[in-house]
Amino acid sequence: MKKMSSHAQPGWVYLVGAGPGDPDLLTCKAARLITEADVIVYDNLVAPAILELAHADAERIYAGKQRGEHALAQEEINHLLVRLAQEGKRVVRLKGGDPYIFGRGGEEVETLATDGIPFEVVPGVTAAAGVAAYAGIPLTHREHAQACVFVTGHLKDGSMNLDWPGLARRRQTVVIYMGLMGLPVLCEKLMEHGLPPEWPAAIVQHGTQPSQRTVTGTLATLPTLAAAAQLRAPTLIIVGTVVTLHHKLQWFLEQHG
Repeated sequence: MKKMSSHAQPGWVYLVGAGPGDPDLLTCKAARLITEADVIVYDNLVAPAILELAHADAERIYAGKQRGEHALAQEEINHLLVRLAQEGKRVVRLKGGDPYIFGRGGEEVETLATDGIPFEVVPGVTAAAGVAAYAGIPLTHREHAQACVFVTGHLKDGSMNLDWPGLARRRQTVVIYMGLMGLPVLCEKLMEHGLPPEWPAAIVQHGTQPSQRTVTGTLATLPTLAAAAQLRAPTLIIVGTVVTLHHKLQWFLEQHG
């Protein structure tokens, strides 16, 4: 195990969380490493203002993923990071949110470790925490939820293979990443497994950014409301009675229409 340095080192890879969107939520350490990087390999959800922190000579490589469209396959990204480090470059792998929460950071670090590449992981504000805060929805609250569960709603082969009985419990908040396309299935399954149709739910588009929009409803109504609002990814879905606090606790000025 190599000792961490206060500055970016040649031949190292830094997996850096860029936070949920608002550049002001970037950590001080993340900002410093970006300014020191020779190469930045960045994802689709990284705000342009964050990339602007890099020095003018830094190489920028887009490795983003959108539904049905990947700039690079995951295995290609893994090996790209190894190659860049072996060339002696200071590499920042910049990911939206936190690298280890639905960011495939673990897969990339496994490859680095296998190939003997020194690395460091810099946590970021994950979307669940940042977006919920900007939407005025506390994820836990003594009168509503004593637990919080993060899941991915990314559809595969038209199904959502989740622990439905575990998710359909009361006194907890469920946060679903990448669930916009599967929202009708999600709501239907939660009702099938015991939650009532009137159970509160919300979906937030572009959380923490100027284009943020929050739509609240219930498991029965949210799919229709979201479709009517013509929301676009990235979105975050929050299910639980904490959603009822949104109108009282919202503070971030959202655009509407």
